[in-house]
Amino acid sequence: MKPFVLLRVAAIVAFLYALGHTLGMPWVPDEGPETMAIVQSMAAHRFDAMGAQRSMQDFYFGFGISISVFMLAQAVLLWLIAGQARLDPARMRPFIAVFLIAFIANAIIAAMYFFAVPCVMASIIAICLLVAWIAAKPVAT
Repeated sequence: MKPFVLLRVAAIVAFLYALGHTLGMPWVPDEGPETMAIVQSMAAHRFDAMGAQRSMQDFYFGFGISISVFMLAQAVLLWLIAGQARLDPARMRPFIAVFLIAFIANAIIAAMYFFAVPCVMASIIAICLLVAWIAAKPVAT
């Protein structure tokens, strides 16, 4: 399969991954009384963080939004790399490799600390990137 197609598939899956993460807001496993007590506790205590009054809930929520933004940026960059791979796939190999390593790490982290869906999404993206990287090898002249 052509690297361009594999990278576009990876970009689409990455977009769906970002969308799923964002729609999972407020990023709690359930809204039961025990979970909500923890969330309220995280929000209750405010402290000075480099001159700003923040809570652990502020950090948790802010990191969640930041992750969504970066996940969307990854999807867009994969889409753009795919366009360039249509013209010169071999030149895109270093960029593909960086994303490949990042998504392998993401799959491992998701397996260790989260649950199956993010692990599967990151793994699908990593497989697409691996095959695209292999397919984008320089042509011998």
